[in-house]
Amino acid sequence: MSTERPLKYAQNFVDFVNASPTPYHAVNSVKSHLVEAGFTELSERANWNSKLEKGGKYFVTRNGSSLVGFTVGEQFKNGNGIAIVGAHTDSPCLRIKPISKKTSEGFIQVGVEQYGGLIAHSWFDRDLSIAGRVYVQENDEFVPKLIKIDKPLLRIPTLAIHLNREVNTKFEFNKETKLVPIAGQVALDKNEIASKKAEKKAHSCADDPDLQLTPEQFESVQNVISRHNQSLIELIAKEVNVSPSQIEDFELLLFDHQKSTIGGLNDEFIFSPRLDNLTSCFTATVGLIESTEFLANQKSISLISLFDHEEIGSVSAQGADSTFLPDIIQRLTKTDFGGSSNRDYFHETMAKSFLLSSDMAHGVHPNYGEAYEAQNRPQVNLGPVIKINANQRYATNSPGIVLLKKVADKANVPLQLFVVRNDSPCGSTIGPILSAKLGIRTLDLGNPQLSMHSIRETGGTFDVVRLSDLFKSFFEHYYELDDKIKCDL
Repeated sequence: MSTERPLKYAQNFVDFVNASPTPYHAVNSVKSHLVEAGFTELSERANWNSKLEKGGKYFVTRNGSSLVGFTVGEQFKNGNGIAIVGAHTDSPCLRIKPISKKTSEGFIQVGVEQYGGLIAHSWFDRDLSIAGRVYVQENDEFVPKLIKIDKPLLRIPTLAIHLNREVNTKFEFNKETKLVPIAGQVALDKNEIASKKAEKKAHSCADDPDLQLTPEQFESVQNVISRHNQSLIELIAKEVNVSPSQIEDFELLLFDHQKSTIGGLNDEFIFSPRLDNLTSCFTATVGLIESTEFLANQKSISLISLFDHEEIGSVSAQGADSTFLPDIIQRLTKTDFGGSSNRDYFHETMAKSFLLSSDMAHGVHPNYGEAYEAQNRPQVNLGPVIKINANQRYATNSPGIVLLKKVADKANVPLQLFVVRNDSPCGSTIGPILSAKLGIRTLDLGNPQLSMHSIRETGGTFDVVRLSDLFKSFFEHYYELDDKIKCDL
């Protein structure tokens, strides 16, 4: 196949990943793409009755880390189905603890907490930085600011082989005591030096004219600075252009400062953090935007639902097991698009709808071929993977496979199959959660990759455009194809 279009999509995806080190940034990046494409932002706090119309393009966020975007076909009528692509915005990582201030052996350290099932050893000896959401006081309001410090700031150093001769045969470590990054040295930090001098003087804060604040101001400053290294707080404040005293709290995580990039002898690989699952977020967004060219003829609603907290079970106010998607669908089915005002369309719509649960799949590893089932061995760059599990860790069944095959045929997208070995555990996705919650037909799929949950993963350059095209075809053709695939006769 020609490389020009696949490389263009792959580079756009690489740019997307580099701009999205956290779920908050991922949602912000998706928002930017949707706004540029003419989508209108909605608020869950507002009434939508007079805001939704046929041919409209909309999106709504929850907690700044989950997003639902949708278009309403100009031929849509109440009771028609919804074509949904679901994905998640979060990835396994390390997050800064509520009280993170630490020192050891003359080093300034930052206490971190493990989030999700990361491959922890891959975080050693990497250039790390911090990103996330910071709440600051502006006048009488407390507003969130996104932060992404573009500087190698932290590192978790390994122990030299001279002091651990078994490191190449047995690399075991305590995640609480050994997985702690260094951020600087006490002897070279002005705030640590000043703190030591203050301790020696042993005077109270009331004796320092620089700290003559009201009780409320002092308590606010103390709550943040006393819990974290002061130089870190000052760096964060500088990044969001506020004073340290304006910072009320934050949710910050560590990310690999090395950029996502295209590599390989023939530019066939993407070496990147967070392929799981920003690949699905990006391609779903692209598919939705590109499908708007067919809005005039569409009889369904096309919708993407990007959730936070999949990596830790989806049980949160903005996770897939929340009310977020059901709430949005309830609003859509109660909007008058040309139906009866006295009729409940929710259950009728759900029965006619379909969800593609998109999460990354395991591509076969050249050095660990024995870990894969003998016949179902997806390969990177050979197309999206249909994920199947008899124990319903994935929600795929045969009517869904028939539908996706027909969608893929129309877009000329190759498909692969994956099933886990009987002697291996199987991960899960948002698919079974949403299929059970909504009673919606569901299929699990995703692009193949290597090193899933490592700080650096490997995916296929040519698979990005294929998944985008598949989603575009799904949104365009779902209504006509669904009517031809019988299940409950």
